[in-house]
Amino acid sequence: MKKRTGPLARMMAKQAEERGDLYAPACPSRGVLDHVTSRWGVLVLIALMDGTRRFSELRRRVAGVSEKMLSQTLQALEQDGFVLREVHPVIPPHVDYSLTPLGEEVATRVEALAEWIEDSMPRIMEARARHVPRKA
Repeated sequence: MKKRTGPLARMMAKQAEERGDLYAPACPSRGVLDHVTSRWGVLVLIALMDGTRRFSELRRRVAGVSEKMLSQTLQALEQDGFVLREVHPVIPPHVDYSLTPLGEEVATRVEALAEWIEDSMPRIMEARARHVPRKA
């Protein structure tokens, strides 16, 4: 079979490369998915929707997260272009975190998922109560 090499075929191939493919094991989109959908990633993104916060404010808002995990989560989200880290040249150091425009887009989407989970908890708890673990 002859391989297509026309302008449309080249454009479609380029789009496939640029878009990402979550099903491909080596695609970097999987790492982004991990960062955005991790427990702490979701909560940090939603917490930053209210505006700029300092590290200690985020830690209080995202109850239960350790300093190490919050730091790692913020670094990953910053690397992906979702979070802006702004260091102010004062003593002691003052660092602010906020969402970038790209971060606002993804935060809106994970917020919708989080709201669905909260709204659906009665049905989820009913399903859990009915679930009988299978014996191996």
